[in-house]
Amino acid sequence: MGALFTHDFPFDPSYGRTLDDLLRIPAPAAPDGFDAFWRARYEAAREVRTAPEVGPLEEERDGARVFAVTYTSVGGVRIGGRLVLPAEGPVEHGFVLGHGYGGRDAAGPDVPLPLPGSAALLPCVRGMGDRSLLPDVPATSGAHVLHGIGSPETYVIGDCVADLWCAASALLELVPDLARADGSGRGLGYLGESFGGGLGALALPWDERFTAGQLTVPTFGNHPLRLTLPCAGSGESVRTHHRSHPEVTEVLRYFDAATAATRVRVPVLVAAALFDPSVPPPGQFAVFNGLAEEGELHVLAAGHFEHPGTAADERQLALAKSEFFARQRV
Repeated sequence: MGALFTHDFPFDPSYGRTLDDLLRIPAPAAPDGFDAFWRARYEAAREVRTAPEVGPLEEERDGARVFAVTYTSVGGVRIGGRLVLPAEGPVEHGFVLGHGYGGRDAAGPDVPLPLPGSAALLPCVRGMGDRSLLPDVPATSGAHVLHGIGSPETYVIGDCVADLWCAASALLELVPDLARADGSGRGLGYLGESFGGGLGALALPWDERFTAGQLTVPTFGNHPLRLTLPCAGSGESVRTHHRSHPEVTEVLRYFDAATAATRVRVPVLVAAALFDPSVPPPGQFAVFNGLAEEGELHVLAAGHFEHPGTAADERQLALAKSEFFARQRV
């Protein structure tokens, strides 16, 4: 059995899987046109003139200054977020950071960044957080995850991935030193947790500007399996919707983070949990398993669940992130 904790969920958040079981969960096969669909989405995002604008300084701590920022993404949507710059010294590294399905109302524990001398853009993807709210996109996770789910072209998750690509464009415009012309081959790093982890897996295969990624308890992995697993997160809304709209199965195939992981060609560190009531561990490990030789694994006792070892686990993961990115070309 996986790690056991006392809990009051009406299901087992380890889903009866051992670590060996989890490491055998495959990534689903891609549907016809999967690569072409995502390449077209990426090309459209690269055509966007992001016109980033930096707002006032919001806080300074841990060797970093945090500013408000806005930029334009696909569909002409203005995305808000935060720009992090070193308080002193030159910029040596660049990151885009995704957020969980609760959105982002502060830079929070994402600062300090994994490497000193780093700049980063922390967007609130469309419909989320306090800076990218839209009148036609639900702000709560259970409704947001269903928005436009009737077709691959309209599903909001695709546009949220584009918001990350446009964040990279905005960051490179704001910090031109990151667009290195010295032949070093460096690029941007991506970090994302939960919702941001799933979006990152979908974003990384197509964008050559990212040379490494780190995904913590990533969602959207192995949708066919996820539809059979009860949970306390946004996946339960999808399960409920699927019962009366089984045709969404075909749509979800284009947004499977594990399937996308099989296309990733840069190093990725996945922090996957043995016990997680919000994002079922089988889906998390399917993302890692899809990475093949490009993946590194950091096993967490639990995700989305406070327990006596949470603080220690967070420190160990922060150290693992720093050590991972120190070895990469970011």
